[in-house]
Amino acid sequence: MAETKPIGAKKHITGARIAQEIKQYKKDALISPMYNVCCVILEILIPYLTASIIDKGIAVGNMAHVAKIGALMAVMAILAMFFGVRAGVHSARASTGLASNLRESMFGRIQEYSFSNIDRFSTAGLVTRLTTDVTNIQNAFQMILQICTRAPVTLIVALFMAFSINAKLSLVFLVAMAFLGVMIFVLIP
Repeated sequence: MAETKPIGAKKHITGARIAQEIKQYKKDALISPMYNVCCVILEILIPYLTASIIDKGIAVGNMAHVAKIGALMAVMAILAMFFGVRAGVHSARASTGLASNLRESMFGRIQEYSFSNIDRFSTAGLVTRLTTDVTNIQNAFQMILQICTRAPVTLIVALFMAFSINAKLSLVFLVAMAFLGVMIFVLIP
């Protein structure tokens, strides 16, 4: 049996190496952010419709407008919930599939170890790599699919809606956003 190199401090698993393990779950990893985008758009449109109910319905006594826009808001809320659930299902499927493929790949790699490499690693250490470490990667991947797509889309759609309502007042929002971006860039490293 050929001597295999032990996994040590010199060899790091990269994001690209982990991404190779997505394999048959690529579709779920791509669909989840698309559902998140739809959910965010609908969630941000609902307050806009609330303003329409107040301005064009309640203020002028037009109850037909209130009923029509209220029904539209209910449909949009149900659709946003549906899109949010579907995003969660697909991100969970993709992250669980990634973890399964990663564990299988790691287990296969451990099986190829020579006896000298097996003696270097404790059973507890290998079990920890196959369970806890892979679970942490799974959770991180699921958060990337959910939060890292939802946050920027929310920012962009909210900024667009703010400018469509009142462009002059939205400049304050834009300046505050730029200031926060600079502060995050300065404080995070």
